[in-house]
Amino acid sequence: MPFELRYHPDVGDIDIPRLNETLKKRIKKAVEERLSISPHQYGEPLRKTLKGYWKLRVGDYRVVYKVEGNEVWILAIINRKEVYKKIIKRI
Repeated sequence: MPFELRYHPDVGDIDIPRLNETLKKRIKKAVEERLSISPHQYGEPLRKTLKGYWKLRVGDYRVVYKVEGNEVWILAIINRKEVYKKIIKRI
């Protein structure tokens, strides 16, 4: 059963425009090929205050998402150094 991908508004407005073209393609491919098919298999669950959320590692970037039924909500695509500080504001 394929999962439907949904994006937080900040992903399209803030996160994606900051990436170079090579990274955009790489992240798009990872998200479409992995998260739309089996988000639990490819991602890792987050802990503590982010329990219930998942991360997908793509190089130095993290895709933070939540699975709800047959939907995958992508909440952030941010560099690993900043992602956990910034994701709290979006959830």
